[in-house]
Amino acid sequence: MGFHTVRSVICIICIYAVVLLVFNKPTTVTAGDIVQDDDSSPKKPGCENDFVLVKVQAWVDGIENGEFVGVSARFGTTILSKEKNANQTHLTLSDPRDCCSPPKNKLVGDVIMVDRGYCKFTTKANIAQTAGASAVLIINNQTELYKMVCEPDETNLDIHIPAVLLPQDAGTSLEKLLMNSSSVSVQLYSPQRPLVDMAEAFLWLMAVGTILCASYWSAWSAKEADIELEKLLKDGSSEYQNVKGMGARGVVDINTTSAVLFVVIASCFLVIIYKLMSFWFVEVLVVLFCIGGVEGLQTCLVALLSRWFKHTGESFIKVPVFGAVSYLTLAVSPFCIAFAVLWAVYRNVSFAWIGQDILGIALIITVLQIVHIPNLKVGSVLLSCAFLYDIFWVFVSQKFFHESVMIVVASGGKSGEDGVPMLLKIPRMFDPWGGYSIIGFGDILLPGLLIAFSLRYDWLAKKNLRAGYFLWAMFAYGLGLLITYVALNLMDGHGQPALLYIVPLTLGTLFMLGRKRGELKILWTRGESERACPHIQLQPID
Repeated sequence: MGFHTVRSVICIICIYAVVLLVFNKPTTVTAGDIVQDDDSSPKKPGCENDFVLVKVQAWVDGIENGEFVGVSARFGTTILSKEKNANQTHLTLSDPRDCCSPPKNKLVGDVIMVDRGYCKFTTKANIAQTAGASAVLIINNQTELYKMVCEPDETNLDIHIPAVLLPQDAGTSLEKLLMNSSSVSVQLYSPQRPLVDMAEAFLWLMAVGTILCASYWSAWSAKEADIELEKLLKDGSSEYQNVKGMGARGVVDINTTSAVLFVVIASCFLVIIYKLMSFWFVEVLVVLFCIGGVEGLQTCLVALLSRWFKHTGESFIKVPVFGAVSYLTLAVSPFCIAFAVLWAVYRNVSFAWIGQDILGIALIITVLQIVHIPNLKVGSVLLSCAFLYDIFWVFVSQKFFHESVMIVVASGGKSGEDGVPMLLKIPRMFDPWGGYSIIGFGDILLPGLLIAFSLRYDWLAKKNLRAGYFLWAMFAYGLGLLITYVALNLMDGHGQPALLYIVPLTLGTLFMLGRKRGELKILWTRGESERACPHIQLQPID
């Protein structure tokens, strides 16, 4: 088995085991996960606040301590938006803990911390207010946040103190501070998130740049293979049939059937991950991601370094299973493996996103260089299926699973992890809530297959940028991704299916240009321009 064959097998496995987990969800991930809606509890007088995330900064004996994130209630007064305007207030633990009856301790001006349960949220707030508390922190009995709403039969509410719900782990930490310290005070404020963060701009550049690099590499390889093929034909070499049979440098062409299966298998993987989402399952995905990342990083480094170390790149040694492997490949492999292992071990540190993005970009570029769509027909089937897939698993799946399957999986669900690693992410730079802006591999890989095809067509047809299709397809992709982020911000950070905007723009651009230029039939069936010699034209590919 040759090295190119093994590499193709590894990449196909990575595609179906990693990249086929098409997490097409540009979004913003922040602390706090609100899991309950309030459609059955509409706004009414005294219970009409908007839900906002609230920061609870703790101070122990006058020294700043931990910071926790909660969510405000539908009732009560609103939280100040600026930290400098928020006062430090003494924190007291309620007695009784549930605050379903008047507290035994004095609460004049204090913030009272109570447990959820045994009575309504509004009852707790009313009792705390009557006892003189300045605010009430209600500790949830789960790790998620929960929207505190009013009961349908409640009217004439008159609650004048803020009510904030904190997750269970935050309550545990605050209780320890109260037990071990002489004085604990808290500061409640709700800073506003900026409309646009620079992280989104950098993520846009990363996505566009990845497709740009992968497309030029793919087109260059196709052009070299085309030149080599023409030389063999002119020389009448008997190696022509071998070259034709094995494909250009280990390239894998997909057809309409595999394009449909691509999305079907992706859906199966998504459901499996959703059902089995746990700490150990995320660990398995991390291992698969590392395998794909090592292969991608190795392929990219070898291609780059071979320009300076040409002799080493063209000298081979026979390795069991892999066959003939270049010395350059053997030299860079230990570095790639070490890089992936280090990322896996330290993936939870603050700067680990850099390693994840490097491995992810290398994997995507390698896949786009190895896997090709041969014509517009296959590209249309693939992207149309992915378009429906994206919409279904982001929006429609909520009707069947009571939550967005794709959003739950991408955010890690209840696995205790930050999420699956099959995405690019950048920390939000000016967002007081922190978190990451992320984009799934599928939002880059699937449109990238079509855009790389357009550049290969332009090069083989000897078209310049303006007269070709690549520039316009690239512009359509960038515009579609930009619209996605605009929609993301208008939807207050809720996950958006990027292919909803990208697919119509990219496919529509190629269809309109092809029809206008009279080349739509060639793009649709053959995907290659007319050649001077009919006997070397490529046959249509299903």
